[in-house]
Amino acid sequence: MSSPEIIAVELAKAYRLLNHGPTVLVSAQHENDKDVMAAAWACALELTPAKVTVVLDKSTKTRQLVEQSGYFALQVPCYAQIDMVHQLGTISQFDQPNKLEDCKTELFYQDELKVPLVSGSIAWLVCKVIPEPHNQQTHDLFIGSVIAAWADSRVFRDGHWYFEDAAKELRSLHYIAGGTFYLIGEEVKAKL
Repeated sequence: MSSPEIIAVELAKAYRLLNHGPTVLVSAQHENDKDVMAAAWACALELTPAKVTVVLDKSTKTRQLVEQSGYFALQVPCYAQIDMVHQLGTISQFDQPNKLEDCKTELFYQDELKVPLVSGSIAWLVCKVIPEPHNQQTHDLFIGSVIAAWADSRVFRDGHWYFEDAAKELRSLHYIAGGTFYLIGEEVKAKL
């Protein structure tokens, strides 16, 4: 279910997809088993080669799939997905096996990669886990090497976000607590 709005992002600029601190969706698949969870603690780690970090609690099904497959995707969801994002962050697939269907989470695959991506998001980064057993077990911290990245051209193009021109529904979410999010605001620039 690829869309004409989805454009490739050069990996040297992939960090910009996360640099503004959005809530992300983490997806993973092992064999036919797949899951998606919301995460507030994800960030860019390195520019070249592009690397990211994300915290995945030991109690999550998504983490289990990441450990089994060695891959995960980070998605930047938008305001149009706020209810789904909140549900994906509060429902465990261990407790609710039909979580993805119940949360109305549509998945697609891009460029023959076997990592599911969440439809309707505004950015996607597919990552290969860089094994760091101590960090993973002690801190729940996973490091990923970004192997592919895309963004929605309506809000990201030429290596930059353009939220000021975007419809409210396409603005990124920033989680606070208790189901409360902020939307990305207006752009302001420092004097040079």
